[in-house]
Amino acid sequence: MSQWGGRAHRAMQVPSPSMREVASMYGTAVAVFLVILVAALQGSAPPKSPFPYRIPLDPKKSLELSWNVSYTQETIYFQLLVREFKAGVLFGMSDRGELENADLVVLWTDGVKDYFGDAWSDERGQIHLDPQQDYQLLQARRTPEGLCLLFKRPFGTCDPKDYFIEDGTVHLVYGFLEEPFRSLEAINTSGLQTGLQRVQLLKPDISVPALPLDVRTMEIRAQDALIPDKETTYWCHVTELPAGFSRHHIVMYEPIITKGNEALVHHMEVFQCAPQIESVPPFSGPCDSKMKPDRLKYCRHVLAAWALGAKAFYYPEEVGLAFGGPGSSRFLRLEVHYHNPENIQGRNDSSGIRLYYTATLRRYDAGIMELGLVYTPVMAIPPRETAFVLTGYCTDKCTNLTLPPSGIHIFASQLHTHLTGRKVVTVLARDGREKEIVNRDDHYSPHFQEIRMLKKIVSVQRGDVLITSCTYDTGDKKLATVGGYGINEEMCVNYVHYYPQTQLELCKSTMEPGFLQMYFHTVNRFSGEEVCTCPQVSVPERFASVPWNSFNRDMLKALYGFAPISMHCNKSSAVSFEGEWNWQPLPKIISKLKEPTPRCPASRGQSPANPTVVSIGGSKS
Repeated sequence: MSQWGGRAHRAMQVPSPSMREVASMYGTAVAVFLVILVAALQGSAPPKSPFPYRIPLDPKKSLELSWNVSYTQETIYFQLLVREFKAGVLFGMSDRGELENADLVVLWTDGVKDYFGDAWSDERGQIHLDPQQDYQLLQARRTPEGLCLLFKRPFGTCDPKDYFIEDGTVHLVYGFLEEPFRSLEAINTSGLQTGLQRVQLLKPDISVPALPLDVRTMEIRAQDALIPDKETTYWCHVTELPAGFSRHHIVMYEPIITKGNEALVHHMEVFQCAPQIESVPPFSGPCDSKMKPDRLKYCRHVLAAWALGAKAFYYPEEVGLAFGGPGSSRFLRLEVHYHNPENIQGRNDSSGIRLYYTATLRRYDAGIMELGLVYTPVMAIPPRETAFVLTGYCTDKCTNLTLPPSGIHIFASQLHTHLTGRKVVTVLARDGREKEIVNRDDHYSPHFQEIRMLKKIVSVQRGDVLITSCTYDTGDKKLATVGGYGINEEMCVNYVHYYPQTQLELCKSTMEPGFLQMYFHTVNRFSGEEVCTCPQVSVPERFASVPWNSFNRDMLKALYGFAPISMHCNKSSAVSFEGEWNWQPLPKIISKLKEPTPRCPASRGQSPANPTVVSIGGSKS
């Protein structure tokens, strides 16, 4: 056991004994450590595994991360398995998955000794030892699977070089050291084999309801799909419910991942086709294929969604998602996102989602409501913007008219934008005051979308307002990005899962279109350039003609902030509820919630800016 500089944590030394001694010590050490860890982590009943969450970090599964969360300590406990340890490994977090300006922990060797240290990288990728050591090594050991590192880190450290771990998406970064380095400062990430993985680290600590006795399962899987040897592929597969399949409730679902493909299957969704779709031709292939049936564009009702790192999804005990029976299409579309950055060839896959369902209908039908912005080019983001915000409203007029007297209860949420989305948040407001956050992801990625259970159920009453704001980055664009269905157009959506189900399926807004015409006239008046305002020219074409100087940018931003809105307060049939929904005033918000700020952990005393010397034992392969 080695201790250095009065530091509060210790690194376990494991010498190189015989294999039998290794096995004995390994079993004893792990058993003792895990018992202590579980007791420290949880105030309630311990989970089945002390590290219930696990993901491969790289496509070859050379690095595997497991973790657990202690909300009482506001600390994450990590277990990093390095299957092929050479001269070191780095792991950490950054805003968008860059290896520059990243918060890192590094295990490296100088050829004589091994070291573990909290570090950071600058804008050039140069690594520096952090003067405040917040990653605490608990154990380093050899196992039959490889080198295992156990360490912990607070959610927030108040260290300007550290990443603040929040509820939403976290971009994990990693790298492999192929040769010894004389010092940490000699390492630059630009010369390493590196990668990134996205995950939600702070999983909600909620109880798992029991499944009904008559539960049955149905597997919606790709059929031996050949994964293309390119970085990103969306694979679509059509399946059909059995003839005469009656109304059931989905009560749970979980992923099925083909063994060996755990690092390639990034996320999956199961969609049900619209009720009017009575037949869909068989199809299994890339979603952008010209052979894809046109009818699949009407298969958009989400039944299940999974993303890397997520576990099984359970509905609340009295709630189920209805499918089957009259008024429900028999056709389902499975969509699998394959992430293959190393262009691995010849890999077949039959991954999918297993639905758990029951014929004993529960008390409440779950509903899915779409919040945010209407898909329209009226809402646009100018080019070369790094944080442009668009906001959609579900107004008090709509909730007052459509919700039951007892309100509804939101228990899960799936945020959605297209390629330029960087942040999404939905806030509930009551009587003009923001009351609570429904869901928030400050590091949102369009490449990582999952249905997330909320930490607490959010109750929405009649007369409440739901405000959904999306932040976009169009820094690499030359033309405005307009709203719409295309992947190069934009969306701002929150699919909220709630109960009891109501007739309200879509509660979204857009700026009143007449004000956009006034905007183009003003651009013409003050910019000296002609933006055609004639009706035969489309809105995207008009935006493409705008000279994007600071005046035109600021004017569009201001317009979106005060112009009246057109509300879509719609039933599942896409028909609006009765009432006047055009030229509605923006909801008046007199009090906003404060931005979240990190809580600094209790002081552990000054940590010396020195790495931990670690003995990991065995030869380095």
